[in-house]
Amino acid sequence: MATQVALSPERPPIISVKGLAKSFGDQQIWDGLDLDVYRGEVVGIVGGSGQGKSVLLRVITGLVSPDAGTISVFGRDVRELNREEKIDMESRWGVLFQDGALFSSLTVLQNIQVPMREHLDLSQAIMDDLAYLKLAMVGLPPTAAHKYPSELSGGMRKRAGLARALSLDPEIVFLDEPTAGLDPIGAADFDQLIRKLQQTLGLTVYMVTHDLDSIFTVCDRVAVLADKKIVRTGPPAELQARPLHPWIEEYFCGVRARAALA
Repeated sequence: MATQVALSPERPPIISVKGLAKSFGDQQIWDGLDLDVYRGEVVGIVGGSGQGKSVLLRVITGLVSPDAGTISVFGRDVRELNREEKIDMESRWGVLFQDGALFSSLTVLQNIQVPMREHLDLSQAIMDDLAYLKLAMVGLPPTAAHKYPSELSGGMRKRAGLARALSLDPEIVFLDEPTAGLDPIGAADFDQLIRKLQQTLGLTVYMVTHDLDSIFTVCDRVAVLADKKIVRTGPPAELQARPLHPWIEEYFCGVRARAALA
């Protein structure tokens, strides 16, 4: 069970989304979406298929533009930043996309060094030392450094992707379905890795997930996407005890949920 982070109502959010709207063609994904994420917590973003969970991650990180609304990170409106300020802000977060999203033509070591080359001015020797350190942090052996993504298992690719996300010592880590495709033992190990890194490094973790085990193991709070907005936020146990929404009740209290949490 996750250790709950005490949240003060006077504490400013590290990520604040207000009135967000987004459509793709005739399909409206959100209309008036609000979400606050606080420093040092692990927030799980859940919702049904097509609710825009991964799109929201991409909007917050600037990969997709919203139609309306504001996004503030570290107290700054991301749309008001100039190019230099945006690059500086991007160096303060790391992203793990589904299946790691590693560059197939680069070795694991080279993948981890991509953000370093983009944001830092370091010698190759120092980058090598830092990359090996990140490998150790995510539980990969040094022998993985010179392998290509195609030579790794799914779990190893995710760990390599996480090492790349941590390459610049970020304050926020965005995780997109980090345990998807892993067997139960691998998923449990990855959950424990996320929690250990969060506690050790003082990270804020924004995690898109559908994995109930991950939610109850790792997350301090859960934000539920439904009806084109965030309909509820709260600790997982609170949402399970008082669902107050049909989708939340089905997700946290349905047959599959009871089997998973038995």
